[in-house]
Amino acid sequence: MSIRKVRCLILDDEPIARDIIERFILQTEQLELIGSCEDALEALDILQHDTVDLLFSDIQMPRINGLELVRSLPIPPTIVFITAYEQFAVESYELNIADYLVKPVSYNRFLKALNKSMIFIDLAEKKISPPVNTYIFVKADNKIHKVELSDIHYIESLKDYVKIHISTGNLVVYSSLKSFEQKLPSNLFFRIHQSYIIALKHIKSLSGDTIDLTNKVSLPLSKSRKTELYNILNLGSGI
Repeated sequence: MSIRKVRCLILDDEPIARDIIERFILQTEQLELIGSCEDALEALDILQHDTVDLLFSDIQMPRINGLELVRSLPIPPTIVFITAYEQFAVESYELNIADYLVKPVSYNRFLKALNKSMIFIDLAEKKISPPVNTYIFVKADNKIHKVELSDIHYIESLKDYVKIHISTGNLVVYSSLKSFEQKLPSNLFFRIHQSYIIALKHIKSLSGDTIDLTNKVSLPLSKSRKTELYNILNLGSGI
C-alpha cells in the first residue's frame, strides 16, 4: 500500500536557499516537491490552483513578504518559515505556524521541523484545528521572551509601548495596546479600559468601576466596557 506523499512548496528569493531546501525535500522519501518559487505572487498562483500540504517560506522578500502572503490565505497550508532574521520569530508564531528555522538550515533541523509539521498536517486532514499556543513570544530588552499566557496578569498601555505584567515582573514591548490585544485569545483576556487589558482568570473581585486582581493591583473599569464584561462573567447587569 502506497503512502500519500506530503506535497511541498518552496518560496525564497535566494537561489542558494531554495537549492538547499529542494535537496532536503528530494532526499526525504515522504515528501514531494511540487514547486520552488522566487516570488510570492508565483507561489500564490500555485497555492490557489494546486494542493499544497506544506509551505517552506522565506519571510523578507521584495514586494510581498512571507508574513503578508500567509495572512492573505483564507486556508493556508502548514507553514514553516525559513529566514536569516531571528527578529521575525515573534510575529511569525502569531500565525500558528509549525516551525521557524534560521538560516543556514541543517538537514537534522529540517527533519525536526518536518516532524512538527506532520502533526499540523494530520490534524488538518482530520479537520481538527491545530492546538492554540498557550504562550506568546515578545521582544523586549533586545531579547525574544517566551511568555506563558497563564502568567500574564494584565497589560498596560504606555503610548507606543505596552507593559506586560507577569508573575515574575514585567516586560516592556514596542506595540500599541490594540495590536497586542489582537494577539491574545478573547476567551482569556478582556480590554477593560483604553489603557488596560486583563486576564480574566486573575480577577479577584469587582466593585463599581474598579477591578481587583489576584496580584493585589486595582484597575479602572470603563463604563463602556462594563456591560460586556459582566455578560462574559454571567453577572447580568452587575452590582
